[in-house]
Amino acid sequence: MNTAHTIATLVANPESHARFLNTLSFMENSGARKISKFEHKKEVSLIILKHAAEEHRHAYYLKKQISKLVPSGFETYDDSFLINPRSSRFYLDVLDLRVSQYAKKKLGLTGYDVKWAAYLLVTYAIELRADELYPIYQQILTDTKSKVQVKSIIVEEEGHLEEMISQLKATWPDWEQHAAVAVQIETELYQDWVSSLVDTNA
Repeated sequence: MNTAHTIATLVANPESHARFLNTLSFMENSGARKISKFEHKKEVSLIILKHAAEEHRHAYYLKKQISKLVPSGFETYDDSFLINPRSSRFYLDVLDLRVSQYAKKKLGLTGYDVKWAAYLLVTYAIELRADELYPIYQQILTDTKSKVQVKSIIVEEEGHLEEMISQLKATWPDWEQHAAVAVQIETELYQDWVSSLVDTNA
């Protein structure tokens, strides 16, 4: 099942749409927390601070949009308020783990260098996905004349992707080779996640 059809199915019902928004909010918040985890104790750049702050803002913004769909509920990220909580909760963790393993085994990195490589590669793969997912979602919102909007997130995610590419280029001359590995891992996880969204909503 493709992404557009899956999202359209969820958006058609206010309750499932609210759960989808809450799930996206949870994943944005998880991303922000991951960025903080990757931070060096001293060497924290303005870009990293900006990125973490904007991911937290996305989580907040998406959470606020829920009130346009349902009068109450979804106050937390409890399993009952998420779509396929298991897959959604472990999405970034599994991606982080597998990319970190690649950084250790294939790049020969250790210590903080593993964390930094994982940050660059995982974030790149996620931003690439966001650049695909949010425009599809926005188009469906536009077509259905929904009060929910994600246009502001799209603009910021595009900026994040450009920043990640710049950092990757500065880190590895052959960055595209390493990025392709992270993208492949993320694609497998994403396909399973999208399929699970409607399966658990049926």
